[in-house]
Amino acid sequence: MLEKELWSKVLVILEEKIKRPNLLTWFKNTAILSVENGVMTVGLPLPMFLDWHVSHYMKNTLEAAKTLEPTIQNIAYLVDTALNEKDTRVIDIHQFSEKTSRKLPNKREIRLPGGIISKMFNPRYRLGNFIIGPENRLAHAASVTVAKYPGENYNPLFVYGGVGLGKTHLLQGIGNAMLENDPNRIVMYTTTEAFTNEVIDCIQSRDMNRFRNRYRKVDALIIDDIQFIFNKDRTQEEFFHTFNTLFDAGKQVIISSDRPPHELSLLSERLISRFESGMIVDVKMPDLETRMAILQNKCQEAQVLISREVIEFIAFNISHSVRALEGILQRVIAQYELEHTTPTIRSVTEIIKQTQKEVKLSNYIERQDAQPKYAISVDDLIQRVSDYYQVPKSEVIGEARNREYMIPRQVIMYLAKTKLKISLAKIGESMGNRNHTTVMHAVERIVNQLKNDRQLLRDLNAIKEETGIS
Repeated sequence: MLEKELWSKVLVILEEKIKRPNLLTWFKNTAILSVENGVMTVGLPLPMFLDWHVSHYMKNTLEAAKTLEPTIQNIAYLVDTALNEKDTRVIDIHQFSEKTSRKLPNKREIRLPGGIISKMFNPRYRLGNFIIGPENRLAHAASVTVAKYPGENYNPLFVYGGVGLGKTHLLQGIGNAMLENDPNRIVMYTTTEAFTNEVIDCIQSRDMNRFRNRYRKVDALIIDDIQFIFNKDRTQEEFFHTFNTLFDAGKQVIISSDRPPHELSLLSERLISRFESGMIVDVKMPDLETRMAILQNKCQEAQVLISREVIEFIAFNISHSVRALEGILQRVIAQYELEHTTPTIRSVTEIIKQTQKEVKLSNYIERQDAQPKYAISVDDLIQRVSDYYQVPKSEVIGEARNREYMIPRQVIMYLAKTKLKISLAKIGESMGNRNHTTVMHAVERIVNQLKNDRQLLRDLNAIKEETGIS
């Protein structure tokens, strides 16, 4: 069996075990390079792929290969940065899992009393993709239980926490899970503002029965941000009776707030008493590791590769809101896609400064004084590019033929010639006494690769931004 055909069949098996976003991210531009002496060598396009494949996919990949070719007994990985969309060895990863590639609708249509169809639940909010950490483990576990056994355990469920920490994700995730378990359930999600507006409309139209029929005949009522009901006496009255009707009928009530019930002093005591009769859980800001996991998960969903160093920098500095964390990442991804620039600490710093002015950055030092922004010599450029690719400078200017060193080496020569306008002879001398023909070949190779290699283009743009080369 040819290598490309074998890899295609391996990917078909892997798609049953690996989530589509992960498959698209980590198996893009990969290929089988050889199968010799019982060893299947898999080519990876970037050094950052190596640890992830060994840690997460090596076992499943080997098992899949063995089922197709029993002679294969081991797997090896080789970083080959020449692998890209135009390489004939590469499989088009997007051809797999077409049945799951359809975009999800913005909102899920659900049935309400009176035959009304409503789009209330965002299908992207699922309990399964809620990243769990020590600070929200109990809230998530309670949500899973309520979704599985509505009206039986933890009724009401009261979820509280600050703005942007994931309360709405949990509430909508419960609703989606309930409907997946039983599509015939009537599950109502609303905000306190929408609930209040409906009360007002029905009072004005003198048709409170319409309101009561809508809210008191559901199997589960999910209401977000209950704290905003504090100065609305008639709304509190209607909610109190709605709550009692549903509770007495064994129906589930789920409520969120920015603070625990005992701190909602402006609400009536009888409402607070009802809230405190059930399960109360809080959602806090996730710790650093969980914040990093959230960002990595979002990167996989967006099919974008961002270095662990950048992910950790964002997670370290945005520690007050998950919503702000994801907002920064969206800006970073937009820059990655629109400007064809690989995110760096410097570029992310500028985004945080623009959008999160109250955040005081940590683990970042302005280096303009100690290290000039502009790379004015080949030696300076060598150091900057080596730092960017996280490889030793000695290997870059040395004789090693590994691709993880050759790409930075060629990038340095290309930038030194095309941007710094340094002679081929001078570049060769700085790069380990190489001759001008070697330098010229390296420059030509980068020029040709840039025609098809979008990742290389992003890396070059990021390096130019970091060094101040235009």
